[in-house]
Amino acid sequence: MKVDIFDFHLPEELIAQVPLKNRTDSRLMVLDKQTGEIKHEVFKNITEYLREGDCLVLNDTKVLPARLFGVKDDTGAKIEVLLLKQLEGDQWETLVKPAKRVKIGTEITFGDGMLTAVCTEESDHGGRVLKFKYSGIFYEVLDQLGEMPLPPYIKEQLDDRDRYQTVYAREPGSAAAPTAGLHFTESLLEEIKAKGVHIAFITLHVGLGTFRPVSVDDVLEHDMHAEFYMVTEGTAQLLNEVRQSGGRIITVGTTSTRTLETIASANNGQFTAGSGWTSIFIYPGYEFKAIDGMITNFHLPKSTLIMLVSALAGRENILHAYNTAVAERYRFFSFGDAMFII
Repeated sequence: MKVDIFDFHLPEELIAQVPLKNRTDSRLMVLDKQTGEIKHEVFKNITEYLREGDCLVLNDTKVLPARLFGVKDDTGAKIEVLLLKQLEGDQWETLVKPAKRVKIGTEITFGDGMLTAVCTEESDHGGRVLKFKYSGIFYEVLDQLGEMPLPPYIKEQLDDRDRYQTVYAREPGSAAAPTAGLHFTESLLEEIKAKGVHIAFITLHVGLGTFRPVSVDDVLEHDMHAEFYMVTEGTAQLLNEVRQSGGRIITVGTTSTRTLETIASANNGQFTAGSGWTSIFIYPGYEFKAIDGMITNFHLPKSTLIMLVSALAGRENILHAYNTAVAERYRFFSFGDAMFII
């Protein structure tokens, strides 16, 4: 299966550079995964497409202000660091730029000495393991020194860092936002619950794979990076009850989808509590075991994310929907509009 079959033409001006003032004002494309029928909506009306007894599954990961700017102690050269994953103790897997300036033993200082780091390991594509030293609580230091790690296709400065955070974010650990959830407000979630729709939370910390394009020609040759997930006993029990009672399980975003499919695949379609690392890669031909529908944003051409939604709704349906979105001037990617696949 060639990666090129997931390509489509996207004018650069359709890549949303800033979030809308009101989260729920985004447009919503509703796609019937069986027929390919498309409806055009506004996100605030999503309650009309949810039913009593359904369960909406949200990823409550919180994005770290994970982009740091420091200098090499010996030369004063400027170094940019992106935190990706916490390892043992104060060691972190990171991406650094320019990578050629950071070798094992290189020392970097951030914020007039509030935070320092030494490189302990090197890997490909700018990957480095850094061991940090600081006084106090690491996340509080990071909150003072770090910037939100916006994707490379966003060129504008973000005035309010909370707009790259879901309103229900509570578990720190992500290098990127689960952006399908950015459309929800607390009042919209209350409206959804008032309709009799269950709300469940999982956690998946978005990591390195988000920042790496598919660089192979054949889909089967792509390696997914592992990401850490957690599912509580209460969430697992709720999902099993919804499934048994005939309700639909609807995930918000590809991260929630990958988490539930990882668990259901390992447990004969049942949901269990637990935590671990998932590198599940979902592309056409995959048989879904956990979910019935998904709310998601519009993704990059030839990305693993467009492969995932193609697995759910069919590649032809997805490419037709994406070409329609381009023609209708939908906004794409992290701060863009949404699609509801049902």
